[in-house]
Amino acid sequence: MNETEFNQKIDDLLIEIEDAIEDTGADIDYETVSGILTLIFEDKSQVIINRQVAMGQVWVAAKSGGYHLDWVASDWVTTGTKETLVTLLNRVCQEQSGETVEITLG
Repeated sequence: MNETEFNQKIDDLLIEIEDAIEDTGADIDYETVSGILTLIFEDKSQVIINRQVAMGQVWVAAKSGGYHLDWVASDWVTTGTKETLVTLLNRVCQEQSGETVEITLG
């Protein structure tokens, strides 16, 4: 995909994540500034979701570490653990909130 398509895909993804966070009912606040989505938890810890245009990746930063995701066969997948973005977000949100979080995308 070209840079314009990539940026549109990420813009759509960030909105979809915001909507999914709302749907969970979990106590997670969020804000998007300059294309960076920050999830903010009750203890003030954060998960940051960002685009890396040059690499064609989504980057997620959480307490448990940094994750790089590539677009693979219709899903964002981490380069290391091979988790999908949904699996990763559910895991890191649960780790940071202390409650079960079930984000659904798509």
